[in-house]
Parts: sequence; C-alpha cells; structure tokens
Amino acid sequence: MNSEQINKEDISKKHKIRPSVRRYIDMVILSLCALPVGTVTGVIVAIFGRVLIEITNFRTDNTYWLLPFLALSGLLIILIYDKFGKETQKGMSLLFEKAQNKRDKIPLRLIPFVTISTWLTHLFGGSAGREGVAVQIGGTIGSFISKKIKIENAGKILMITGMAAGFGGLFRTPVAATFFAVEVLAAGVLEITALLPSLIGAFTASTISGLLGLEKFTAVPETDFEVNIQFIMLICVVGVIFGITGGLFAYLLGKAKTLFAKIIKNPYLRIVIIGAVLSVVLLLLWNGRYSGLGTNLISASFSGNEIYPFDFAFKFILTITTLAAGFQGGEVTPLFAIGSSLGILLGTLFNMPVMFCAALGYIAVFGAATNTFIAPIFIGAEVFGYQYLPYYFIVCILAYVFNGNNCIYSLQIRK
Repeated sequence: MNSEQINKEDISKKHKIRPSVRRYIDMVILSLCALPVGTVTGVIVAIFGRVLIEITNFRTDNTYWLLPFLALSGLLIILIYDKFGKETQKGMSLLFEKAQNKRDKIPLRLIPFVTISTWLTHLFGGSAGREGVAVQIGGTIGSFISKKIKIENAGKILMITGMAAGFGGLFRTPVAATFFAVEVLAAGVLEITALLPSLIGAFTASTISGLLGLEKFTAVPETDFEVNIQFIMLICVVGVIFGITGGLFAYLLGKAKTLFAKIIKNPYLRIVIIGAVLSVVLLLLWNGRYSGLGTNLISASFSGNEIYPFDFAFKFILTITTLAAGFQGGEVTPLFAIGSSLGILLGTLFNMPVMFCAALGYIAVFGAATNTFIAPIFIGAEVFGYQYLPYYFIVCILAYVFNGNNCIYSLQIRK
C-alpha cells in the first residue's frame, strides 16, 4: 500500500487520539514542514534566478556571438537528458503525475537538470520562461521531505507547498503563489488541505529569496481614469480578448509539440533544425528582441518605452516554437510579456489608460493560459496594487471563461 494511503482512523486508534484532533495535529506538523520546504526552495530559487539574470545580461551584450549557437545548445540539452536525465525531461508532468497518484516520487536529479538546461536555453537566446523551473524545484523538494512524514496525503500536500514556494520565491508574490499551487492541478478545484502549508512555504521562500537579493517586479499603472459603464464594458471586452489569447497560446503549444514530434521524430534532429531556424529569425527580428524571458517587453510596457503593435504576436509564436522544439524553461514570464504588450496595443486602440490595460493583460493572459483565475487576481494585487482588485476580478473571470478550457499543463484535470 502506498504510504500516502494510510488510514487516518487507524492511526488515531493506535495513538488513542480522536480523528478531529488528529486532523489538527497533522496540519500543524505539515505547516511546520513548510518552513524547511520554503527555506531550501527559497535558497535554490534565488541562486537560479540571480544566475539567470546575469546570463540574460551577458546574452544581451553578446547577442551576435551567442544566438548562432542556439541549435548546438539544444543538442547538448537533449544529449544530457537522454544519457543521464531519463524521465526528468517530463518536467512539470512529473508533479501532476505525483498529484494524481501515478507515481510515488519525483527524482531529485530533476533539480540540476532543469536548472542547467534552462540556463543553456537562455544563454543562447531561446524564447522561454523560468517559473516552470522554480515550481519543479519546489515541488521536488516538498516531495522529498514528505517521505519522512507519516501523514495521509503528506506527499501531495508538501509537493503543492513546494510548488507555492517555488513560484513565490521566484516572483516574490506569495499570496498569488499560494493560490496558483492549490488551483492549478485541477481546473475549478482548490486543494484546500494544502492551503495553510502552501501559504507558509510561499512566504518563507519569498522572504529568503528577497534576503538573498532576488528583486520583486512592481509597477504603478495610471490612476487618473473615470469609471463608468463604458469603461467597465471596455474592461470586459479586453478580458475576453486576453482570455482567447491565453487559451490559444496553450492550445497551440500542445499542438506544436505534437506536430514537431510527428514531422521530425528524432529529438536531436528536431531541436537542431528548429534551433537553427530560431537563431536566424531571432537575430533578424531586432537583434534578439524576442529572446529570453521577455522582461524587456514588460519593462517597456510599464516605463513608457516603445512597444510595437506586433510585439505580442512575435513573442507568442517564438515562445511556442522554442518550447515545442524541446528547449527548457517555463511559459509564465513570456505570457506576462505577451499580455502586457498586447495590453498596450488594446489600450491604444480602445482609448483606455495604456499602462492600466497592460497590467490587465499581464495577469489575464497568464490566467487564461494556466486555466486559473484566483492566482492572476492576486498577482495583479501584489504587483500593481490592491486598489485595482475589482477590475482584476472582472478581467480574470472573463479570461478564464473564454480561454476554451485550455491549459499549458497538459495533465491538468479538466472537466
């Protein structure tokens, strides 16, 4: 019998503790376990994040020297995974399988493999994110620590706690990270039993990574706008557009992975050919403007610098291509970039406050692509301010409804 399927009542009888009391004792133990999960995750994520920043800066300064070797870096990534990584290449799917009781453990070697391969992807200019790495790091740590905890469902709860810690440590948004972890595994379902440990883990990791120098992104959109029926209707319209965009991203990402694997069956050949094409395209498009995380587009969106009407489309297509080819990273930061640059375009077209609309796009496209709606609301609050909470609620609900029930995580349980 799986250790996570221990009968609570049997434990309670053995120790002569009523089930209701045992439930609270178990929650206290799991909440205490969240502290080391958050601490270890915060340290590793801080190292990962700070190195990634330095890699991004180095690549930006040496674009012409590094982008031509993207295909070779992809070849190295596939080789490393094929020879040593084994099943770790499944990445986020391992966490979903663990949550669905399809596997007993997540291998610790996932952490160095996903970290190094993501660094390589970004060093040579692949258009990818970073949150997937942080969430996988945290989930793996939580799963590992849970092995010593003889509590029903401890493995799943502490894995979710680690996921929250990874997200919270990287983005420094612990409330959003908590809800992301408890709602992303199954659409429309909250893992309530993991709520308190996840909150503790996320705040711990965020605090630790902050102390280690990982900075939080914040911005203050315009506050000078009149709220009326027309304004609310426009928010509804852009919410629908953001939802379609995020859902389409998730749908096309899945289709692209399947299509590329069908057309070029050999993974080595696939990543070399697509990587070579990406190198040329990324160099031709404004010298790597769409390489890496997309933080340059996010920064431009909220600093008044130029955002082109097609920025969101190029980042959209190139991120899907990079990830479908087999390069490593995440999707969330590119989704933030796609949403904020699309928000600038829509704000201009609809005569809305452009930075405010960019903020709505930042959170709503992410929510639509991950098929979540509570986490993006609180990302908005923690990044752009709680005073806009009603507008975040409107736009995120609409994005969630109009995303076509698609998700970037293929193993998410959906009805």
